[in-house]
Amino acid sequence: MFALPIQELVDELGRLPGVGPRSAQRIAFYLLEADRESALRLAQAIVEVKDRIRLCERCFNVAETELCTICSDSRRDRSVICVVEDPRDIVAVERTREFHGTYHVLGGALSPIDGVGPEQLRVRPLLVRLGVEGVVEVILCTNPNLEGEATAMYLARLLVPLGVKVTRIASGLPVGGDLEYADELTLGRAIEGRREVSG
Repeated sequence: MFALPIQELVDELGRLPGVGPRSAQRIAFYLLEADRESALRLAQAIVEVKDRIRLCERCFNVAETELCTICSDSRRDRSVICVVEDPRDIVAVERTREFHGTYHVLGGALSPIDGVGPEQLRVRPLLVRLGVEGVVEVILCTNPNLEGEATAMYLARLLVPLGVKVTRIASGLPVGGDLEYADELTLGRAIEGRREVSG
């Protein structure tokens, strides 16, 4: 339908999450009409992210160095860890300005149907951190959907016998929703109203 380079660009853009065929075409033609410098800045930004960004060695957040900015911040309360599924969830929690501890990114949620079991998540590094960092509370801040709830229950069963206080963010978030799309007020109330989870 289009010249090969345009069709290849449309195809690549269409692989992005949330970008359908029509959006991919609009973006492709926007880039075609944009000046060369704008297109090169976008291309360079993508290359920079791929070359310079990695995962934090402690919490698995995105980072430019060995430790992310949160793990490097001496003002953060290291005795409290907020467990999230994805680095984007950290951004959502940070927007509330209610949490001052550290994080642990699991890298997903339990989903047997998709082949994601405990072995595919970063559970073992979390257990190691509990012993090394003197953690007194773990907040389970997984998404309020079936997979997130199953992950929270699994972690609670592992963590409660270890003597650490385990809490779960309070409801107030829509069931089936993602933390990434929650507004600051709703997510802030959910963090303030978290409750202890029994194993």
